Amino acid sequence: MNTPMPLSSMAAPLMALRIFDDEYRHLPAPCVTISTVYPDLLELSFHDDADGFETWCQALGIRPRAVQHSVHSDGRTSVMKAVTNYSGGPVKLICFTTIPAPEGTRSRAEVGP
Repeated sequence: MNTPMPLSSMAAPLMALRIFDDEYRHLPAPCVTISTVYPDLLELSFHDDADGFETWCQALGIRPRAVQHSVHSDGRTSVMKAVTNYSGGPVKLICFTTIPAPEGTRSRAEVGP
């Protein structure tokens, strides 16, 4: 039987959240993830909010060249990722934005069976 992980193992990301609430409460609210799989990691995700992602990157001192860019295999979702250390642990920022279909392109729903 596995011994449950104590909440104290998530001290770094929980402390970062407390600091963010104090120092950055005016910034756009991201989706927040802390997991028992990576208990020292705080993940802040942004969905169709590239401006929010950029604002947080600036606030945390992440340089634009440190941001990784990729596209999901469907070709319709752009992904930006950046990692920094804050309050004793890593903070990962990730942004998902929809890539608009090229003009004149029809969706499968429009084509029909």
